[in-house]
Amino acid sequence: MNTTPESLPSRALVLGGGGSAGNAWLIGVIAGLSDGGLDVTNADLVIGTSAGATAAAQIAGAGLTDLLAAILDATPPPIRSEPARPDRRTAMWMNHLERTNAIIADSADLADMRRRAGADALELAAAAGDEGNERWRDTVRARLSGVHWPDRHTLLTAVDADTGEPVGFDRDSGVDLVDAVAASCAGGPAYRIGERHYIDGGYRRSSENADLAGGYERVLVLSPLGGRTRHPTAWRSDLAAQVDELRAGGSSVEAILPDVDSLAAFGDNMMSLATRAPAARAGHAQGRRLAGRFVDLWT
Repeated sequence: MNTTPESLPSRALVLGGGGSAGNAWLIGVIAGLSDGGLDVTNADLVIGTSAGATAAAQIAGAGLTDLLAAILDATPPPIRSEPARPDRRTAMWMNHLERTNAIIADSADLADMRRRAGADALELAAAAGDEGNERWRDTVRARLSGVHWPDRHTLLTAVDADTGEPVGFDRDSGVDLVDAVAASCAGGPAYRIGERHYIDGGYRRSSENADLAGGYERVLVLSPLGGRTRHPTAWRSDLAAQVDELRAGGSSVEAILPDVDSLAAFGDNMMSLATRAPAARAGHAQGRRLAGRFVDLWT
């Protein structure tokens, strides 16, 4: 029996990963859509991955105006007078890319990649120790206004570092919201919750994991990374492949990708805190401009 759109649940909002810039852009776009007359925070399901998991928790715990203002009003990093050199955060990100590129190149498929990435992250976690785990939790907690799961169905992605199996956290999973966000954003050392360790939800399939919205009538995807993937084409982990699958299942799907101004705001290091205000500004302008285009999809 074929599933018809009339039999599907209603609206799913997918928030993809993309570092500091990506998180700020997501907040900006959602606030811009709202200012343009389209409130997407009333989704029946919100799926968050990595920076998108943080955004999902943030929009549930605070107003969009306040969230956007907090980014725009934050004290920018100091401007260096000496010739630009990679700071510690940038150096760590570059090392992370080199390490994960090697893992992807050595992997046979997504499942193999997840296992290899988990093993690598467990080694990093052992070196960081319990203090590293607590510092990461404190960092994530400081980003959130609320620490309780929202009433709306919110699904945050991660991967079990010990097994390589995908994991989805929600309000019925028995995991605190802060821990769920910390696990979904664990792009370096694996994050420990109880006796288990978890890594970034982007390892599951992609930075969006939009396929988890299967069964929803209307799906809006916000992808800071523009739907790109570093994986081989045969793995079908790019956003376009997921959109094709959703549409084949009866869903109406649209995606918002960074425009030229947003990409310029991101620069060449989306982990840099200096990108946050420009990314939020560009995202807000983009969201406000696009709001009318998605009214029919959402309402």
